[in-house]
Amino acid sequence: MIKFIKDNNRLEIMYNGNLVIEHTKEKPAFYLGKGTESILSYRGNFDFDDYIEQRIGLDEYECHENSVQFYHQDILLTLSFKEVDDRLQIELTSTEGFNRFWMRLFAERDEKVYGCGEQASYFNLRGRNFPLWTSEPGVGRDKNSLTTFYANLHDKAGGDYYNTYYPEPTYVSTRKYWLHVDSYAYADFNFKHISFHELFFWEVPERVIISFDNSYLNIINDLTSFTGRPPKLPEYLLDGMILGLQGGMNQVLEYLDVAKEHDIKVSGLWCQDWAGYKYTSFGKRLFWNWVLDEIYYPNLVENIKELNKDSVQFLAYISPFLLDQQSLFKEAENNGYLALDKDDNSYLVDFGEFDCGIVDLTNPEAFNWYKEIIKNNIIALGIKGWMADFGEYLPVDCYLHNGYDAKVMHNKWPVLWAKCNYEAVKESGKLGEVFYFMRAGAHGSQKYSTAFWAGDQSVNWEQHDGIASVIPSALSLGVIGNPYTHSDIGGYTSLHGNIRTKELFDRWLEMSVFTTLMRTHEGNRPDENFQFYNDSDTMTLMSRMTKIRTDLKPYINTLYDDASTKGYPVQRPLFFHYENDEMSYELQYEYLFGEDILVAPVIAEGKTIQDVYLPQDEWVHLWTGDIYDQAGIINVECPIGYPPVFYRKGSPYQSLFESITEKYKNKKDLSHEKTII
Repeated sequence: MIKFIKDNNRLEIMYNGNLVIEHTKEKPAFYLGKGTESILSYRGNFDFDDYIEQRIGLDEYECHENSVQFYHQDILLTLSFKEVDDRLQIELTSTEGFNRFWMRLFAERDEKVYGCGEQASYFNLRGRNFPLWTSEPGVGRDKNSLTTFYANLHDKAGGDYYNTYYPEPTYVSTRKYWLHVDSYAYADFNFKHISFHELFFWEVPERVIISFDNSYLNIINDLTSFTGRPPKLPEYLLDGMILGLQGGMNQVLEYLDVAKEHDIKVSGLWCQDWAGYKYTSFGKRLFWNWVLDEIYYPNLVENIKELNKDSVQFLAYISPFLLDQQSLFKEAENNGYLALDKDDNSYLVDFGEFDCGIVDLTNPEAFNWYKEIIKNNIIALGIKGWMADFGEYLPVDCYLHNGYDAKVMHNKWPVLWAKCNYEAVKESGKLGEVFYFMRAGAHGSQKYSTAFWAGDQSVNWEQHDGIASVIPSALSLGVIGNPYTHSDIGGYTSLHGNIRTKELFDRWLEMSVFTTLMRTHEGNRPDENFQFYNDSDTMTLMSRMTKIRTDLKPYINTLYDDASTKGYPVQRPLFFHYENDEMSYELQYEYLFGEDILVAPVIAEGKTIQDVYLPQDEWVHLWTGDIYDQAGIINVECPIGYPPVFYRKGSPYQSLFESITEKYKNKKDLSHEKTII
């Protein structure tokens, strides 16, 4: 299974006939070094300066029965190889005193790579490098856009293509393997080289795990058996959409009545302001003291019971930060449950015109205390879901109970936050009935995060941070074992002249039908942006799209089953099911919704005709019933309400899809022209 092939100064390390590591004296596979980093942070954005003092190639090697020693003079790195659960496991130990490490994995010229956490700009990572550090992803995320320019100018928050809430040193290769490195240290995965991938860390990792298989579905199944899988989502998510509303219960119920008058299928009300408001120049923010605001929601428990009679659930919001000098902050501070600064005072984080303390989740007592807050202040009220926000903000200069450097804990923090929520739900006996959705993550989130959302996209059409970005975000998360993802319908961030339009909201709405769940958000500046409840035409569209969603319930329920039992993502890249189709590996704005539905969302303003690529199969256009049985690009009319969606003829759910075509097809013919490529 594991072979060392030596030829003069050349060494090849093989696993099950696959070349994994290629080493020569001139091009060593491993380097050790020393470096000094400087990290500046501002409201969840981080700026790095890494000065490399040494980089030493370990050019010599010596093979033993189950290990290889790479060395240069008296500097030594030992790799121990063994097979565990049909996977290659490499354990690493090195000479002490080095805090920079590089390793090179063999790569093929045409190889493609996916994953490394959530990547919103590029699905195929080949040709670029990706620093792995959880942070705010930035506003705009494109150095050539005005959005990014103004965000950097005014807020130091523009970001770049690689910035992400969820970094992970895990990827899937078209050489049919997955790789994971056990490390939460800062890393940079470089996929620019033709013959190798270079992985860089601010430590020598403990181990590397590599697993080959014969299909991508098998790869995902195996990877998620290693990472763990989330529980199945609650069934109520299949019965309509969640409306993100705020303003107090009276206002929320008025909006719900308006939605019912327009025959919108509503399964939940997400009221992030359940704990009250705080206003800043950024917009309407929440009061970060996670106790029910009885002024805005005076009879919440009774209201929840009444809503439940109508099959509507109530959802809330929480983060691992506590507003300075409020009740939970004072309780946590008095008990020593907050992270500290260099002077042993409670560390205060600037969230933009208000400061918060950090619940120290490395302290078992603090962890359990906060878990009880979730149980007693949220679950006990009858709340069936919440946004578990802000896992990416841990400052690198705070001091934690477990004694570890905050730079080392920073990337692990989202997992601790997810685990706290997970255990609160599990210990309440509510897994599968209650869920929460997170934006930050890391290795381990696969098991502990019941769902994700794509974060705070701009309310525009920009590729790197607008509606388009949520598609590669979902695909990249799914590739590394996070099957449940969705996004704020219409986006969230409205800054520097970006204002949400009706068209953007409508296009985002129609796309969301074919994702894990449907949920609206009013955004950070509700009064300035388009809201569905002010527009009768959009509510008519919402009625139609939520009915399509509920009609699809039997099909989507099987996707939930496959997600929780096999790790298969709800939104899948085309190559998962069309491995021999070369074009499918390059697509990042089309996806499969399960195996049997292909979706190509409209992500450009003013577009009513769109090119769609179909892999070789028999595809049926959902809105006309037209059949296409050759691989190629077709030109599809796509007025609002009729996004390019196709189902696979011969699907076990064909009769269900046919009934949707009959009920919801466009009254006028949609023309299609086909070009074979």
